[in-house]
Amino acid sequence: MGIKYIRPLMWLLFIGYTSCLLYWMFLGFGRQNLRALGHFDYNYNIVPFRTIGMYIRHAGSFPMRTWAINLFGNIVVFMPFGILLPFLFGMARRYRAFLLLFGCTLVGLEVMQMLLRVGSLDVDDVILNVLGASLAYGLFMIFKRGCASNRVEMG
Repeated sequence: MGIKYIRPLMWLLFIGYTSCLLYWMFLGFGRQNLRALGHFDYNYNIVPFRTIGMYIRHAGSFPMRTWAINLFGNIVVFMPFGILLPFLFGMARRYRAFLLLFGCTLVGLEVMQMLLRVGSLDVDDVILNVLGASLAYGLFMIFKRGCASNRVEMG
């Protein structure tokens, strides 16, 4: 596969993965509109580390699958964006811009989950999601710099 196909392939991955993620966030995992089930309150947590702390303190009270999905799943599931965003959007190669682009979009999605009553707005989800994307961003930038220095040495 030639290098000219990498960018279109990355766009395809970005669109496909984003579509899957939106499905998971708003329709998947048996989500139903909570209002239709008689729940009229908005579910939210705006206290940082409240949910994370609860899962850590009471780890034995939850099935391992629930604990793992809520902590590690929220980190891992957004890692692809740490690679795709700086690859596809030049401005996202600066960490502040990456953080602004990713973070604002993420907060918007969390708010929509709450308003549509298909989930909750949880600042801890945002923290874990940003952590995952940031870890992948860091690895991407290290790899990118390594490739650039190898080209200089070879040239």
